[in-house]
Amino acid sequence: MKNLKMMSVIALAAVVYSSCGSKGEDLPPPVTPPGQAGTVDIRGSISSSQTWTKDKKYRLRGYVYVESGATLTIEAGTQIISNKDSAGVLVVYKGARINAIGKNNDPIVFTSAETTPAPGDLGGLVLVGNATGNRNHQEIEGGVDAAHKAFGGTNDADNSGTLQYVRIEYAGKAVNPGDEVNGLSLYAVGNGTTIDHIQVVNGLDDAYEFFGGTVNCKYLIAYNSADDDFDMDDGYRGKIQFAVSVKAPGFTDDKGTSGDISNNFEVDNTNGKIPYTTTPITHPVLSNFTAIGPNNAAGTSADYGYGMRFRRGSQVVLANSIVIGGQKAGLVVENAETQQAFVDGNGMFYNSLLHSVTQPFFAKDATILTDASLQTLALGTYASKLLASGTDAGLTDPFNAATPNLQPKSGTMALTTAGKFDKSDLNDAFFVKTNYIGAFDGTNDWTQGWTVWGAKYNITKK
Repeated sequence: MKNLKMMSVIALAAVVYSSCGSKGEDLPPPVTPPGQAGTVDIRGSISSSQTWTKDKKYRLRGYVYVESGATLTIEAGTQIISNKDSAGVLVVYKGARINAIGKNNDPIVFTSAETTPAPGDLGGLVLVGNATGNRNHQEIEGGVDAAHKAFGGTNDADNSGTLQYVRIEYAGKAVNPGDEVNGLSLYAVGNGTTIDHIQVVNGLDDAYEFFGGTVNCKYLIAYNSADDDFDMDDGYRGKIQFAVSVKAPGFTDDKGTSGDISNNFEVDNTNGKIPYTTTPITHPVLSNFTAIGPNNAAGTSADYGYGMRFRRGSQVVLANSIVIGGQKAGLVVENAETQQAFVDGNGMFYNSLLHSVTQPFFAKDATILTDASLQTLALGTYASKLLASGTDAGLTDPFNAATPNLQPKSGTMALTTAGKFDKSDLNDAFFVKTNYIGAFDGTNDWTQGWTVWGAKYNITKK
């Protein structure tokens, strides 16, 4: 990957864009201010099919709902913008579809319309489907109206449309503590939906949250999100391959007195208001992730936590991946039900590399496992490796705050460790069978052209 650049966090600094493309060309300046020619305000409900074209900018004014039976088509290169006064949220509701198909050299971009963008200027993108979940959440979060709170159904093959080559910038809307809109929220979305090549950038809350459902995804990037990068719960049972999580050391959301922390992964079955054993069980099958924590860099927020937090009855399979730089711990397997799943093989950290600043293995609230027995299980039965330093994985420059580079170097562990897909959950046609681990093969850069990174891609908090 060329010039894969980390966000620096400088309060009240101007935002300057810089590309990771092959020529390092500058991205366009911030979008045209609303009210000028070519900007279309969008409010309320979209009840019949329509197409948004790249010759205009579409400004979301508050919550916009694509209603059942309607299809919203968005052309490649189209910008969907929002001002901080309304933090627009696009909700594609049950029975509706979105066809947002960008190109690697002409992505669709959801972003801020402010001259000085900040996380939270945009609310986010919400897809709502008819797939199954365990009803841990009874309603959609984030302040949607009463007519659009329900989600889920009985159709795991439900199709909410297509998202490809889409970038979501400056999203996140906190309505109340624990009641937020994420960059991309997926509520009971079915596996008939196509999602690949998505980047969530500078998000005020989670980058991605999966509330139940069965949707499968490839090529996802979470870059500088303030809370968790990949948050899964409510019985989510999809598959994801080739994904990136990169944390900027100084940027976390306001935790207040909640005791919450920000993680690369946070996966639950339920939140405890209903039993952790409620079915369907959250059981994502994940492969070829590269997840980078803050690695105790100067200015690291005290609210950064774990590389992986698997808890509350979830059964997570994470395989063929690289998780380095976790702050408070690396692999955390929490609560008896989740620990038992690791013992039984329903959950595992498999054929992967792990590094953490402190406590690489943490059997939190230990009843089934101890830290030592979790380490023995991960490094023995599940064939993973513990690294003394994050640089031992062999990535070119993962922790350089100015210009991190996640491509593995020739001859290093990331490239010489072949992917393993011999477990039943991984032996599926969905997964590309790789001869390397992590998100990149050392040669091909699937992020090139449609993503943004940057040494001067600065953040101001609202």
